[in-house]
Amino acid sequence: MKLDSYLPYRLSVASNAVSGLIARAYEDRFGLTVPQWRLLCVLAEDGALTQVQIVARTVMDKVTVSRAAQGLVKRRLIGRSENTADGRSHVLALTGEGRSLHTEIAPLALAYEAALIAGLAPEEVALLRRLLGRLQTAAGQLAGEAEPPKIPA
Repeated sequence: MKLDSYLPYRLSVASNAVSGLIARAYEDRFGLTVPQWRLLCVLAEDGALTQVQIVARTVMDKVTVSRAAQGLVKRRLIGRSENTADGRSHVLALTGEGRSLHTEIAPLALAYEAALIAGLAPEEVALLRRLLGRLQTAAGQLAGEAEPPKIPA
């Protein structure tokens, strides 16, 4: 096995490179971590959600979502209220300040995306999106299996 040819490794390296680039921009300009930015985006897109819903939507672990939420609450970018449907959890929602910050950052995020895909043809971008979706689905299905995949003979 050659590590540089191993697709999971290559996906991880590419993801880390992109996340690191964007994380520096969000941290330097806005004081946000990548999980905090993701949480802001999800709340801007979907409206108020519980932390459990955010975990499911972002595929971030509970601790990461909890820490991101705590930091955003402290900065008054999101608010936390009681969940009337389940008293054991809270509902998170953007504050006015959080909405304003999201509105300010979104064009920067889109500009980074445009710069990253600038060398790809539109049909390549569409194919990449479809393939990433299929890989994510396959990984989710494999994660739900009781046994590891069979090794070919």
